[in-house]
Amino acid sequence: MLKKRIIPCLDIKDGRTVKGINFLDLRDAGDPVELAEIYSKEGADELVFLDISATEQKRKTLAELVYHVAEKVNIPFTVGGGISSVEDVDILLKNGADKVSINSSAVKNPQLINDLVAKFGSQCIVVAIDAKQIDGEWIVHLVGGKVPTKRRLFEWAKEVEERGAGEILFTSMDHDGTKNGFANEALARLSKDVNIPIIASGGAGDMQHFADTFIDGKADAALAASVFHFKEIEINDLKRNLRDNGIPVRI
Repeated sequence: MLKKRIIPCLDIKDGRTVKGINFLDLRDAGDPVELAEIYSKEGADELVFLDISATEQKRKTLAELVYHVAEKVNIPFTVGGGISSVEDVDILLKNGADKVSINSSAVKNPQLINDLVAKFGSQCIVVAIDAKQIDGEWIVHLVGGKVPTKRRLFEWAKEVEERGAGEILFTSMDHDGTKNGFANEALARLSKDVNIPIIASGGAGDMQHFADTFIDGKADAALAASVFHFKEIEINDLKRNLRDNGIPVRI
């Protein structure tokens, strides 16, 4: 059985790590380079670095910051935010990213997924999907969750897979920052609908939430931010807890 992955997420705004609730009320959580180094040493399986204001502010991900983070870590490192072209991805990979995450640009131009996969390979391309429930339907949102689209979560996930993406990072906006657990029903359906790995994001509050998303949500990886940034959960402790509950993790 494949090992389940634990992935701290560094949401970056103006060069600092931030964290909010339901994508709002951001507060400072520290220096991203320092945090990345700590997580790498503490046993994180991967890191995700999202420049959350890049798309909104129409600027590119901070490639220099990517370079400094990559210098400090020895685990796979995914970068997202404002990526909209093959050239953008080329710069980030050359600066040390192992994978890239695209979101708004993929919805606006789905062919971008195909183009990136053709150039860099599926293993490099993660499609992030931010969605919230509206009238019982999971609706995809863009620009840091500010702009609703006509796309439905499950249909879009299938298309993403068909276009060659290697992974899906699904964030439930309804659960983000609430610490009430992941959107396991939606995750389980995603896992059933597609055959590529699903990263669960949004809602981690305690160790049981991670176990639940691996067992009930069928997630392949679990991503979290504030519980790690503010030392509410230590990664090594979490992994031992998961292992003791029969969940395969790398320790």
